[in-house]
Parts: sequence; structure tokens; C-alpha cells
Amino acid sequence: MNKTPITTRGAEKLREELTQLKTVRRPKIIQAISEARAHGDLKENAEYHAAREEQAFTEGRISEIEGKLANAQIIDVTRVNADGKVVFGATVELEDLATGASVSYQLVGEDEADIKQALISISSPIARALIGKREGDVATVQAPSGVREYEILKIQYI
Repeated sequence: MNKTPITTRGAEKLREELTQLKTVRRPKIIQAISEARAHGDLKENAEYHAAREEQAFTEGRISEIEGKLANAQIIDVTRVNADGKVVFGATVELEDLATGASVSYQLVGEDEADIKQALISISSPIARALIGKREGDVATVQAPSGVREYEILKIQYI
């Protein structure tokens, strides 16, 4: 099976969520099921069915996270020797040549991507256009709104 790249920060977030699900949420659900069973007839007990549904969702999420971590290739961006090139995990400051606007993105794994936090997936069109480029290079991106060009102002491995 192919390993999925993930940053050390992304892996840590998944581990924290897994710990929270196992140590906090799972016991609360077990308690809720126990209390609902005490109310009697389970066929028409909405509290019981809701707690069982939440339990199924939580157990599914636990399995999903464990699978992601098992198949993860954890990359410590600060230790990458990229020779000044844009690679997975790099933080890239760009200037849109059409508008002059500056943006900064970090290239991360698909599970970590969050545009609101300036984290873009390594498989996104802009990330694919940036890979292997250096400071001063121009990356041409085929975006849904048309072709866009970005000049790479700065590359950091943080």
C-alpha cells in the first residue's frame, strides 16, 4: 500500500484527536448507553439509539485515524534538504502576477489541507505547478478561472 505523506504537525493533530476520542468521548458514550439501557425498553428508546449511533460514528473515526497513521509517511519539514526547491511541506510566498497580490501557502498532505489556514494539498493544481521550482521562478497554474501565473518570492522549510 502506498504511504501517504503527512507533516509532523499533521500527524500530531491526528494523534491528539485519536487520544481525545479514546479517552474522553468513548467513555462518555459508554456511560450514555448504560444510562439509556436503565430506562427500560430499548426498541423505543431514542436516547439509546442516538448513543449507539454516536458510538458507531466514533469507532469509525478511530479506525479511520488509526489507518491514516499506519499508512502515513511522516515528513519533518525542518529536516528536509530540498536545495532551495519547492517540495512537500515547504511554505511558499507567492505574488500573483496579474493582481500583484501576495499569498503564502504550505504544501501539505490531503488530510491536512485547510485553505483558511493557508495549507494546500500537495495534489492541488497550484501545488503541482510549484513543485521543483525555486525562488524567482514563475509557476503557471491552470485554475478553474483560467491560467494564473505566480512568481515565487520566498521558500521556507518551517
